[in-house]
Amino acid sequence: MISNERNKIIEGLSDPDKVWDVIIVGGGATGLGTALDAASRGYKTLLLEQIDFAKGTSSRSTKLAHGGVRYLAQGDIGLVIEALHERGLMLKNAAHLVKNESFIIPNYEWWGGIFYTIGLTLYDLLAGKLGFGRAKHISKKEVARRLPTIQQKGLYGGVVYHDGQFDDSRLAINIAQTSLEQGATVLNYFKVTNLIKDDQGRVAGVVTTDSETGNTYTIKSKTVVNATGVFGDAILQMDKPGNKAQLRPSQGIHLVVDMSFMPAEDALMIPKTSDGRVLFAVPWHDKLVIGTTDTPLTQHSLEPVALEEEIEFIMRTADQYLIKAPARNDVLSMFAGLRPLAAPQGGSEKTKEISRSHKIFVSDSGLITITGGKWTTYRKMAEDTVNKVIEVGKLVKKPVKTKDLPIHGSTPNVDRNNHLYVYGTDRDALLALVNENQAWAEKLDPRAEYIAAEVVWAVRHEMARTLEDVLARRVRILFLDARMAIDVAPKVAALIAAELKKDAAWEKSQVDTFIALAKSYLLVPYPLPA
Repeated sequence: MISNERNKIIEGLSDPDKVWDVIIVGGGATGLGTALDAASRGYKTLLLEQIDFAKGTSSRSTKLAHGGVRYLAQGDIGLVIEALHERGLMLKNAAHLVKNESFIIPNYEWWGGIFYTIGLTLYDLLAGKLGFGRAKHISKKEVARRLPTIQQKGLYGGVVYHDGQFDDSRLAINIAQTSLEQGATVLNYFKVTNLIKDDQGRVAGVVTTDSETGNTYTIKSKTVVNATGVFGDAILQMDKPGNKAQLRPSQGIHLVVDMSFMPAEDALMIPKTSDGRVLFAVPWHDKLVIGTTDTPLTQHSLEPVALEEEIEFIMRTADQYLIKAPARNDVLSMFAGLRPLAAPQGGSEKTKEISRSHKIFVSDSGLITITGGKWTTYRKMAEDTVNKVIEVGKLVKKPVKTKDLPIHGSTPNVDRNNHLYVYGTDRDALLALVNENQAWAEKLDPRAEYIAAEVVWAVRHEMARTLEDVLARRVRILFLDARMAIDVAPKVAALIAAELKKDAAWEKSQVDTFIALAKSYLLVPYPLPA
């Protein structure tokens, strides 16, 4: 969506007589999924995101489309069945971004092989026809062959099982594109500053400000959905000042290192670490993502910061299971994400004990809030939310369409050896940009495969507006190698500025802001000390 197209869409917000069926506040997985569900059913749908799509939690996940082995252990069978079903639909509908990944659980107790084989066989059976493959026990020798850097002392064997792996913010962008294709209006950099209400005190729309121009719009709608994740309480405060906090954020962090620390096609899963949390080491875009932690927080921000104890926990646990564990200066990128959990009612503070099931509640004013859940169940969360929208807004009921709706770019024929596979059916059109300008075929950095055409594509077709949008959520360099992201920032900013017709001052401001951000993704200062 290039600037003039964006301007045309924004002009449409000025019609004082237009009444939307639903306005969705928040452009993460939940909000975008809700926009897609509502638009595909034929409802007049507007989504407003205050920064960029998937800026918060939805770009900072463990990159897993999974049923949740730990929820099975906790006995939450309903959530596991739902998530396994949705995992299957994700693979079917976004085949370019979601893949079947094999995971190995190493067994350091003699009974581990039997215990986990039985449990994971049940996990597979719960998936039914949408299963990814059966779990099986493997010998110590086979574990060592498949995970050559695994700690072998005390190892009895292992269990292999299957789950999904994907690129989270790329999927968010593709869902936004699919929503637009289905007739929704979807805008980033539009901050909702207030709710408007009718004479009966019912929510009847929003007041929103375009962050780029400062223009403010009052927009009417039959319903408003609060899908802002960890920021949900801020919208609830607009609805009813003094409202008791409904959400309890929990933080998870991930460390990204070179694949040499675990050169394998399989992922590693440790179901029970020293404090009971789960740890994953998952191959992702030729790097290894190690996480996650689960730390209750009392506050939250747009850029959550990894706590020292979280970093230590991951490094200490990795050292237990890998022959060569990464040191601090081996960490290429470090990112933290927040989970919006419904505040516990019984006083339990342990976030791992709070169910990840999503919850929808309707305020007295008719404001609909959706919280909890996880990436894997985004489609089902959206379906349930739109069903609630139909009820609250007294809309004509129409059947859900998203179970069989392909996501923009989806194709089963992807060559994962070429990094451009994430563009799916857009790949050829992206490469055709080079015909317009040969320089766009050049690599952004000699150490990686990313090319300049991807930056131009992100601005023209993927609604990227800033340097961070491109390097964090379109081309994932910030999450994969923060030092490289700093190095390429000036070149990428120049490409964006040319597309958006911005001046040198904008370019410099973008680079300075981005470098300050990227430094927070590093564990050691940049540049590295000599």
